[in-house]
Parts: sequence; C-alpha cells; structure tokens
Amino acid sequence: MADVFWLVVVAGGPLLLGAVVVYVLLRQRRLSAKEQQEQARKVHKLYDGK
Repeated sequence: MADVFWLVVVAGGPLLLGAVVVYVLLRQRRLSAKEQQEQARKVHKLYDGK
C-alpha cells in the first residue's frame, strides 16, 4: 500500500505542477496597444522621474 502512495506522490506531483503551469500560461492575456503604451509611459515616469 505504501508503494502505491509513493507512486501517486512521485508521479502525481509533477503532473499536478505541470497542469498548474499550463493553466497559468493559458490564463495570461496580451496587453492591448493602448495598455502597452500606458505601461511604457509609467515605466519611463518611474525610472526617469518625468
């Protein structure tokens, strides 16, 4: 019984981690052109102080 438990832990852990990574990557969305411009403006303001 313990062998089955460790098989589930050793095989299931990486599978679960991989599933979470795939889920997060699929949930990310690209910024629109307007959002990219706004982000760039705020980054320049943050680092340049203007």
